[in-house]
Amino acid sequence: MIRQLLDTSFVRAQFPAFSEPSLRGQAFFENAGGSYMCRQSIWRFSRFFKERNVQPYGAFDASVAAGDEMDEARERLARMLGVTSDELAFGPSTTQNVYVLAHAFGAWLNPGDVVIVTNQDHEANTGAWRNLARLGIEIREWQIDPDTGLLDLDALEPLLDDRVRLVCFPHCSNVVGAINPVQRICQRVHRAGAFTCVDGVSYAPHGLPNVEKLEADIYLFSTYKTYGPHQGLMVIRRALGMALPNQGHTFNGDSLYKRFTPAGPAHAEIAACAGVADYIDALYRHHYKAGRDGAGRAEVVHDLMRQHEIALMAPLLDYLETRPEWRLLGPRSAAERAPTFALKLPGDPMQAARHLARDGIMAGAGDFYAVRPLDAMGIDPASGVLRLSFVHYTTHQEVERLIDALDHIK
Repeated sequence: MIRQLLDTSFVRAQFPAFSEPSLRGQAFFENAGGSYMCRQSIWRFSRFFKERNVQPYGAFDASVAAGDEMDEARERLARMLGVTSDELAFGPSTTQNVYVLAHAFGAWLNPGDVVIVTNQDHEANTGAWRNLARLGIEIREWQIDPDTGLLDLDALEPLLDDRVRLVCFPHCSNVVGAINPVQRICQRVHRAGAFTCVDGVSYAPHGLPNVEKLEADIYLFSTYKTYGPHQGLMVIRRALGMALPNQGHTFNGDSLYKRFTPAGPAHAEIAACAGVADYIDALYRHHYKAGRDGAGRAEVVHDLMRQHEIALMAPLLDYLETRPEWRLLGPRSAAERAPTFALKLPGDPMQAARHLARDGIMAGAGDFYAVRPLDAMGIDPASGVLRLSFVHYTTHQEVERLIDALDHIK
């Protein structure tokens, strides 16, 4: 296939935020906190409330349509992720999904069993697992290098033994920005006889992964960071999901995608998630037009997004080399990281964010629930970092504006 460049004009036409008068002149660099929503998801969300806001899966037309659209979202996104539709579950948030999952593991594991977590994680994929210690489950920490913030696969080795049942780690940290070698980690953990739980919240906005190819047993991410409504998506492979105790209603115990949803599903939000699949399909058709299956289309779009983001990162990384008084967390190579840049500044990061806001740059400051990695790298979470994050709808011109605005921060 001929290598294609991302058509950012087409991309931005899919996001109503870019034509919204109240946002005119603003460059959005806090995408790690939540992306803009694509028009396809907005349209489906609006249509559901206008035409289908009834109890789904009933006998009458509006009810049938509501259930069909919810099923469509699960089936299409599952195909794009390389898994079967019943291996994908929706929940109110990734944090809630991890909490329910940890509760299931707590009932399944025995005292003395081991769960490995990292101190590179957002709190969502570490706190609930660490709480299992109260049940007599041993928690071991795979620690980052305090200078680089990176996880070393060799450092995992001594932690693995025949008592380890689960290893939880991020695909990408929301402050370090490093992309971890998920497949290699999963293969190593599986050789030790354990399962893996991968937090993909900070990676999926940069292209949906093929979970089958990653060999992850559990993969989690959030649709409000991937151009859709506020839902948490969890892939759990069938053998593991059916082995864990059911966390839903007793009568739903035979349905894998319902086993870890103890509360009723958010009908409109789930239906609107089909808009994320619509958007990925629209990007594929615009750039390539040739036919592929869902996983194939998602993989091509993933690479298209990634190529564009790497090109955008290069000038920003070059600029940051000229500011040695600022500490950039994570890799200095665009190929090794996502476009999420956390900077430890000599001054107040919130004040720097306010300065950028006056120049029309929307950025974030704080700890971003990444208290553990910041603390491990010698950064006071109370002051935190300045975070600059973008995705594929960001343009070269916006990055140039960002660099110009950063140059005025002394």
